[in-house]
Amino acid sequence: MAKYKIAWLPGDGIGKDVLDAAQIVLDKAELDAEYIHGDVGWEFWRTEGEPLPQRTVDMMKTTRCAMFGAITSKPKTVADQELIPELHNKGYVYRSPIVRLRQLFDLYICKRPCKAYPGNPLNYKDGVNFVIFRENTEDLYSGLEFNRIPPDMLKIKGMEHVSPDAAISIKVNTPKGCERIIEAAFEFTKSEKRKKVTCVHKANVVRASDGLFLEIFNKVAQRYPTVEADDANVDSLCQWLLKKPFNYDVLVAPNLYGDIISDLCAQMVGGLGFGSSGNIGNNYALFEPTHGSAPKYAGMYKVNPIATILAAKMMLEWLGETDAAQRVESAVEQVIKEGRVRTYDLGGDASTLDMAHAVAEKI
Repeated sequence: MAKYKIAWLPGDGIGKDVLDAAQIVLDKAELDAEYIHGDVGWEFWRTEGEPLPQRTVDMMKTTRCAMFGAITSKPKTVADQELIPELHNKGYVYRSPIVRLRQLFDLYICKRPCKAYPGNPLNYKDGVNFVIFRENTEDLYSGLEFNRIPPDMLKIKGMEHVSPDAAISIKVNTPKGCERIIEAAFEFTKSEKRKKVTCVHKANVVRASDGLFLEIFNKVAQRYPTVEADDANVDSLCQWLLKKPFNYDVLVAPNLYGDIISDLCAQMVGGLGFGSSGNIGNNYALFEPTHGSAPKYAGMYKVNPIATILAAKMMLEWLGETDAAQRVESAVEQVIKEGRVRTYDLGGDASTLDMAHAVAEKI
């Protein structure tokens, strides 16, 4: 019997391509695991009306953690859903399965390292090394949205100035949700001997929800006197990250802001082909690349798998397989620095699997 049971969720588009690459690397790292396939994604919504079948959720509950490939996050509007009348007429509404998984398994930490590996021709600047802690279950991703404002909501003071046919999305930050992600960021900073945590917010405008996030940040910071703490408005931060990137270390943010700045930071270290993500809770975790499903490349084994390989490295760390994790990252560093095997985004012609084999050979 394998030491670990891992849910294997290819999802859509290039999801299978990049997970195949990750498995080559994990096998070479000699991870003692059984990988259990799970159905998830756009095709299951189109054929079953459910992008996250209950059978997949039930299977995941029997596993230690999960690897996720990619997801097609559509349709984006009500009009898009009406393009598939056989589903729309049954009342089916597409909701992102990855967002639902984060909420179902309470994966409240979204940890996104953004590290510039030497030799990467796409680096904005060598030496960039941020880690983003993004709250993963609340904020504007809570799913509290209305295409028309409910009549009872119009009775709230101040709502008399809002048109009844307005669409509305509710931004939810709770004290518990804020505190646990902020504490996770400080604990990581302390344990990894990093220096500073920066709170990302827009509390000068979004005074209630972002104000709560900043207030709790300041309270938690007092419990970590050896860690420097500061804060920045999200719009200003995007400028300063580019202007003075070495002024930042660990960033903690509500859900939406964390999503936005992590894509910015990923581009600074080579693009989404290098963006890995860990969705982590107290009892379960799901690891994934941050890129989309790129359906035009599905099955072509063309895209860069490094993001997924680095996500697998994060999974190894979470499982306590630290030696294997270090060997995988070292192999990635060597392949990038040597530059002999490069996918198209790096200016080369290597395939997804070529890159995976090159990394595996260095382990």
